[in-house]
Parts: sequence; C-alpha cells; structure tokens
Amino acid sequence: MSELAASLITPDWPAPANVGACVTTRAGGVSRGAYAGLNLGDHVGDAPEAVAHNRAQLSALYGIRPAWLRQVHGIAVAHANPEQADEADASWSATPGVACTVMTADCLPVLFCDQAGTRVAAAHAGWRGLAGGVLEATVARMGVAPGQVLAWMGPAIGPRQFEVGAEVREAFVSRHPAASAAFAAGVVPGKFIADIYALARIRLAAAGVTAVYGGGLCTIEDERFYSHRRANPTGRLAALVWLRAG
Repeated sequence: MSELAASLITPDWPAPANVGACVTTRAGGVSRGAYAGLNLGDHVGDAPEAVAHNRAQLSALYGIRPAWLRQVHGIAVAHANPEQADEADASWSATPGVACTVMTADCLPVLFCDQAGTRVAAAHAGWRGLAGGVLEATVARMGVAPGQVLAWMGPAIGPRQFEVGAEVREAFVSRHPAASAAFAAGVVPGKFIADIYALARIRLAAAGVTAVYGGGLCTIEDERFYSHRRANPTGRLAALVWLRAG
C-alpha cells in the first residue's frame, strides 16, 4: 500500500456501497517547505508542478475526476464539473466518477450522500459560510428529501481552539438561539470558544438532516493536517465524495 493510500481518512458513516469518500492528510505528496506533503491547494503559493503532481496522485488512486472549486467563504453550490473550477463553496453530483471536492485548513468540510446512493455533495464551511447557510443550500441542491440525506463532518478547528469574537456568536445565536450552547467564554474578555461541529449539527438539523456523523478531529492539535491558524503559509487538505461507477 502506498503512503498516500495508507494516510487517507475514510468516513465512518453508513453510506451506500457505491459511495466513495475520503479526506487527505499531509502524507504522501511531493510539496516542500511550508507546504511539505500532499498540498492540494493551487492558490497558496506552492509550486504549481508539485500541486499538479499531488492532485494527479489522488485522482489516479481512486480513478476519479475531482471537481475543484474556487472557494470564497460563500454559500453558492455548483454542479460538480471536473473541467472547470467554479466559484462556489459546495458542489453536488449524480455522475459516477466525478468527485465533489472541497479544500480546507481549519474550516469544516462536510460530505453528503443520499441513502439510495444517487446523489453526493461536499461543502466547505468556515464560520461565514456556515452562518450564511452553505449547508442548507447544499442539501437543497441535492434534490432529495432531507430525511434521506447522510452527512459526515471532516477534520476542522476543534472546540478547544476556535476562538471567535462576539459578532460570530451573534451571527449564529440570532438565527438559532440553541446555538448559544456551542459557545464557551474565552480567556480574553469579549472572546468565545466555538464548537464548529455543534454549530453544524444545529444547522443541519434545522434543514431536516439528522443522520450526521464524524466530528472530533482537530486540524490545529493533530499535526497530520494543514492548519492555517497554526502556520501561515500552509497547504490545503481535500475532502472528496463520489459515486462509484458500475
């Protein structure tokens, strides 16, 4: 087994057998310096040839065509297209072999599929996108009943590390008062420590999605992952989900 194959994280969720998914770590790539490892971000200052090599390795391992995005911390959801990088923070697909793909380095990646194995989607949820409704928009674009949707939350900044200001807390609590439980008082007056996994569960439940899995892997505390808050510049992880052909 290659270093890349051995290092990938496979979601622990009851997805149909024809749904493939993974999250990368830093292991297995050719990037150097601040980006050392499997950097998949082509917008962070890494050598373009290294990023291209890393992406080609990942594609070849699974025989998939990732649909990369130009992420802007918004709520737009694209129809996954491997031929162009759309400006969006989520994508969906019903085409076998096309992998919905998002990149992160502390933000929350959420992967989706339906119980019948006919649709998949991936969303990049930083606090702005999460508060703005990117998860709800992704579920809506999948075109299936929310009660039939499974979601898995990948590595993100953990609940001991995510310090935010009062405006972030207000952005969530003003929409869902129960979100106040996802914020603890920070060490610095006026600051809070947010649990991005709890916030995502609240937003998904409000959208009708209660089959939610994953959570708990912290990109800051676990050095297998790139973390923008721990080191800048740094690389990007990728979370991918696809329908298997045949």
